[in-house]
Amino acid sequence: MNRDRISELRKEWEAEEKIAHIHGWDFSHIRDRYDEEEDLPWDYKQIIDEYRTDNMKLMDFDTGGGEFLLSLGHPYENTAATEGYPPNVELCKEELLPLGIDFKACDDATNVPFDDNSFDMMINRHGDFDAKETARLLRKHGLFITEQVGSENDRDLVEMVLPDVPKPFPELELSIQKKKFEDAGFEIIRAEAAFRPIRFFDVGAFVWFAHIIEWEFPGFSVEKCFDNLLKLQEIIDKDGVVEGTIHRYLIVARKIG
Repeated sequence: MNRDRISELRKEWEAEEKIAHIHGWDFSHIRDRYDEEEDLPWDYKQIIDEYRTDNMKLMDFDTGGGEFLLSLGHPYENTAATEGYPPNVELCKEELLPLGIDFKACDDATNVPFDDNSFDMMINRHGDFDAKETARLLRKHGLFITEQVGSENDRDLVEMVLPDVPKPFPELELSIQKKKFEDAGFEIIRAEAAFRPIRFFDVGAFVWFAHIIEWEFPGFSVEKCFDNLLKLQEIIDKDGVVEGTIHRYLIVARKIG
């Protein structure tokens, strides 16, 4: 790779690094430049709809910008949500509160600002959660449905650019979390794990992604990781793609008592 191309790549990647930010949970900036979750063995929305009825009191914890929650079409007067990331909190105030959704800011899954036995269903996609607090919030026979990012998520990609970085959440394993919910008084209806590919078609998209997912790529920067980014570029030049592995797991649990 000649010097001119290396210099051009550095400028491109630094530009991606500079603009890396997120609004809600919007990855449209790198749409068509990467893909993931194309072939999970379950459909999270479909599973929710199998159990959801309009008369249920439903709460989405860590709702992001509320995009997925709104896609459910649940009656607003029976809908609640929380979010803890400050930019998304403001977005939810603008988007959800005017609809009549009971939105509250919350960044602590062990101390959620709703009363005991408030909900018939709680959903949580890629957010924080606590089994005991979930049990407090749900009514008898209430349902908790979650799709989560597992501890092995993107590890091969992390190791390509940041060798020896430890797993940020080693406890996010299906077997560990399943037992926590059983101990908190839940019956496990469904529990599955999946490992699927994540693909990047240009390194700039990877740079943007690594900055957004900062808890998986701590300390990442173009400057710090430049030599390893060049190695990713060589892979893309050869194969057209650099591929890693996502780790997801699904739990559907019913409160017994």
